[in-house]
Amino acid sequence: MDRRAAEDLPYVFIGLPSAITGPYDDVVLPAWAEKPDWELELAAVIGRPAHRVPVEEALGHVAGYTIANDLTDRAGVFRRDMPQIGTDWLRSKNAPGFTPLGPWLVPAASVPDPGRLRLTLRLNGETMQDESTEDMIFDVARMVSYASQTARLLPGDLVLTGSPAGNGMHWGRLLRDGDVMEASVTGLGVQRTRCLAEAAR
Repeated sequence: MDRRAAEDLPYVFIGLPSAITGPYDDVVLPAWAEKPDWELELAAVIGRPAHRVPVEEALGHVAGYTIANDLTDRAGVFRRDMPQIGTDWLRSKNAPGFTPLGPWLVPAASVPDPGRLRLTLRLNGETMQDESTEDMIFDVARMVSYASQTARLLPGDLVLTGSPAGNGMHWGRLLRDGDVMEASVTGLGVQRTRCLAEAAR
């Protein structure tokens, strides 16, 4: 991991605004999602346009931070019909409601060090993820800077920073109807979302 942090580049993909839902909304698990999984993440909210900003200036473009749960259908990540294409992030991550967000947007000035926050996700009361942003391979500044080298980041854009160990694939336990996820990040509040299978709506 140290070598990766020193020599490699972050891996970035685009998510749709229509995947966002509220911090206390139910999440509908689509009937086609065979392996729905959770991914608690810190989200940096862009406040000033950022294009080709250096790492040392990147945090100056962040308005604040919030909690994101980047749900993923693991069965849909890789294209079985066209393996040469690789990953299919549209299908695996962008179903409506697959990104519970919030509850708060905490100003960057109130988060003195985004590299020292605790991320905790509980599933039905059992802790599944519990780790510090200090353990991220790439810190927030590096990720914002990297994304801005290609894209023009605009106010309101979100940069999700990746998920710590402990998702469902790690535990061999994926999301199902009736599950309740409680996600917290130090100083950013707690979101609570219940999963409903599409057929059970």
